[in-house]
Amino acid sequence: MAQTKRIGILTAGGDSPGLNAAIRGVGKTALGFYSMEIVGFRDGFRGIVEDRRLKLDRATLAGILTVGGTILGTSRDKPQRMTIDGRVHDMTSVIVKNYGRYGLDALVCLGGGGTQKSALRLKEAGINVITLPKTIDNDVALTDLTIGFSTALDIATETIDRLHSTAHSHHRIIVTEIMGHRAGWLALGAGIAGGADVILIPEIPYDVHKIADAIRRRSRVGTNFSIVAVAEGAMAKDDARAFQAAEGRKERARNQREKHEAKLELAALEAKHSGNTLRLAKQLEELTHLESRVTILGYVQRGGIPSPADRLLATRLGSACGDLINENVFGVMVASRGDRTEPVPLERVAGKRKIVPPDHPWVEAARRVGTCLGD
Repeated sequence: MAQTKRIGILTAGGDSPGLNAAIRGVGKTALGFYSMEIVGFRDGFRGIVEDRRLKLDRATLAGILTVGGTILGTSRDKPQRMTIDGRVHDMTSVIVKNYGRYGLDALVCLGGGGTQKSALRLKEAGINVITLPKTIDNDVALTDLTIGFSTALDIATETIDRLHSTAHSHHRIIVTEIMGHRAGWLALGAGIAGGADVILIPEIPYDVHKIADAIRRRSRVGTNFSIVAVAEGAMAKDDARAFQAAEGRKERARNQREKHEAKLELAALEAKHSGNTLRLAKQLEELTHLESRVTILGYVQRGGIPSPADRLLATRLGSACGDLINENVFGVMVASRGDRTEPVPLERVAGKRKIVPPDHPWVEAARRVGTCLGD
């Protein structure tokens, strides 16, 4: 008689709509279809380090499909760099030890780009790991979609829809900041769907004068309002050049001192970029003589009931994860490929980021309908 498999599951990184749906997808497939046992670890990788567990059974999984957040809690702690009693430690060996002590056959990690890297480290340390891609930014490499993106896209689009009426009524520029630090999928998608007049994303550095020109052209034909959808990581051309130069110096660093100096320079540039959306709104007001207002969506995009599309994606990825564990396929991320799923080796995912290509169909569509992209 085959031994019952026992799997662990955790959620790491920022929270995202659809995490509970994914936990349910993995759990119900493991319990009901394959008769496995499943245990959840609280607050990401810290839970498996500190022995904080939650048995996941049918009762625990019932009713969580539509619940936002994660019943397991999450954290941004990394196995190799975790603060314990005020000091930073590499806790990889502790995780490996506890993995064996709990009698686990696999560890499922739900998370974004950082989690993929952490999971690869655990794989290299000897753990049977599988990941599911989760982030509202949709920037995990080699998957069509990530859990949480669809819901955040709906929220950001609805916000832009609602801002149209007040912008029109008061003849204002409304600058809407949308999440997306390094990738512009969310701002681009919501901007197109919401009919934003200007969309600014990290992949396309902008010239504020060209944005102002586009807004003034609208004014000349009698349209005295504009909606500007801006990703939090969007940068002016000069700032983008400085950032790219600093990143280049970090990559080419020949020793730890040069790498440290480049990191300090990047941190200073990041600090300078803080509040960029507010500065942009002020610049546009000065250049166009139109009153401007700023709306920063922030963590609203992460919360609430997951959309039907996210529930469907999370369930598909979660059930496919259960199949892979049954087939003893480990060291992979369960990627979305159209209507199907595909296991992708973590080595191909970790450290990579899916950004918006300059010739992406969404970019081309935005240009065709007259949207200014700042360049």
